[in-house]
Amino acid sequence: MSAKNLQEVLDASGNTVELLRNSQLGAYIYPVVAPEFTNWRSEQRAWRRTAVLFDQSHHMVNLFIKGPDALRLISDTAVNSVADFAVNKAKQYVPTSPSGRVIGDGILFHEEEDQLVYVGRAPAANWLLYHAETGGYDVEVVKDDRSPSRPMGQPVSRKYWRFQIQGPNAWQIIEKVNGGGLEQQKFFTMGWMNVAGRQVRTLRHGMAGAPGLELWGPYETYDRVRDVILEAGQEFGMLAVGARAYPSNTLESGWIPSPLPAIYTGEELRPYRQWLGADSYEATNALAGSFVSGNIEDYYLSPWELGYGSFVKFDHDFIGREALEQIDPAGQRRKVTLAWHGEDLDKIFGSLFDPEDLPYKYFDLPLANYGSSNYDAVVDADGTTVGLSLFTGYSANERCALSLATIDPQVPEGTELRVVWGEPNGGTRKTTVEPHRQLEVRAVVSPVPYAETVRKDYHGGWRTGRKG
Repeated sequence: MSAKNLQEVLDASGNTVELLRNSQLGAYIYPVVAPEFTNWRSEQRAWRRTAVLFDQSHHMVNLFIKGPDALRLISDTAVNSVADFAVNKAKQYVPTSPSGRVIGDGILFHEEEDQLVYVGRAPAANWLLYHAETGGYDVEVVKDDRSPSRPMGQPVSRKYWRFQIQGPNAWQIIEKVNGGGLEQQKFFTMGWMNVAGRQVRTLRHGMAGAPGLELWGPYETYDRVRDVILEAGQEFGMLAVGARAYPSNTLESGWIPSPLPAIYTGEELRPYRQWLGADSYEATNALAGSFVSGNIEDYYLSPWELGYGSFVKFDHDFIGREALEQIDPAGQRRKVTLAWHGEDLDKIFGSLFDPEDLPYKYFDLPLANYGSSNYDAVVDADGTTVGLSLFTGYSANERCALSLATIDPQVPEGTELRVVWGEPNGGTRKTTVEPHRQLEVRAVVSPVPYAETVRKDYHGGWRTGRKG
């Protein structure tokens, strides 16, 4: 009899780490949007030099949460405080398990009184939906799931399209589309603008380190809105960003997208695992990288390790509070950027042309991740593991391979460490893994965000290390 839920999948596997490390899901796919509209190098450069249109319409879950208990649901499940979460504001939502380890994250939009929209990846969406259904909250939740990873020619539709206009020339384009001047709202504040003859909601954002907007509206207007924005942006050097370049922007801005959700252990979470389907993200998640432990809990991460320590507020009761109160933030690993040594990248690519030996693990461009959750061991000169590399790729702006990592607090900036690239013993059975050998790649501990323009210009908070 086939498994009906995640708990049954785990029970049948006998080893959670082996189950996830050999998942057949492959890498996280950004669906529907074309891989490239020009080329990924030019598209990366455009978000720093001119302007870009990011298409976020398909790769994230939307949860529409409505009812008198909407804010209470958030407060009970998030490390964040909702004390100042007013209508027309947005907030990053970070839930933790009872053990105080991160489940996922996403963005909450407080659109109206008692009405919120969560936008993000599946783990945090599933956690919210479960508690809404089982926790006795007076809320109605409607799920608009992300588009299929491989639609195979079938039509795809969402409730909303979602775009971002970003880059140094973004505001000129925004005002041209709007038909006149537009007030620059405070960071993560919502407003309105005119697009193609109709008013649409906006969020003040800045993923590329310069003032920009996220905007959304009914999906049936997708083509018209996209055409209007791109036409207005032509004179300002705007490029549409494809699915290859889009996720690599976080290498420069510093967000770690896909930690392993900390839900695979703990008797108190058994009902949740029984609620999650056997085909859920959590059941099929592909765990990749050189870090291997027999204990799945060694893959769990605290808010401080992911740079979310400033979000943790003890002004409210929430799941995981008791565990987090016992943690000394000063002893936690911290988020950094690792700048990889170019000569070692030469070795990786050069091995593709060596007929005498196995190549090193392929480094795809611009994003080199080959699982949904990626964990490469980071070691010091003695071979001791001092951290984890969690998201890896290449920036044409920095002309450098970069990874976002969490490392021991005593390791100073400027230290040369080594990222163990590739899986042991020739690799796992994941579909994205070819026979290969490992290489220790030299990497220098560097600031996060790595891009100087983001460190200087971005709103204070988790990206900059400054208080907002």
